Amino acid sequence: MRDARDIIKKPLISEKSTMMMEEMKYAFQVDPGANKVEIKKAIEELFKVKVKDVNTIRMQGKMKRMGMFTGRRPSWKKAVVTLEEGSKPIEIFEGL
Repeated sequence: MRDARDIIKKPLISEKSTMMMEEMKYAFQVDPGANKVEIKKAIEELFKVKVKDVNTIRMQGKMKRMGMFTGRRPSWKKAVVTLEEGSKPIEIFEGL
């Protein structure tokens, strides 16, 4: 199995994700080749919490223009992790 830090790229902090924190849901950018089982094990290993559910979404890269040239930002994968009842919150999201 791959290292947990290779699977979880970075936490996603947005207005929508901060509202989801009240429901014990946290959003992360993850490796596009990772599956739900790998993501669950990586979150539990890194943050020492119990994961109830993992939902994944493939995000399409946006089209961008620079003058007459067009390009595309890279596509990526997002994971929304729901924690078990009674589990402690993830520390990196505290104080937001």
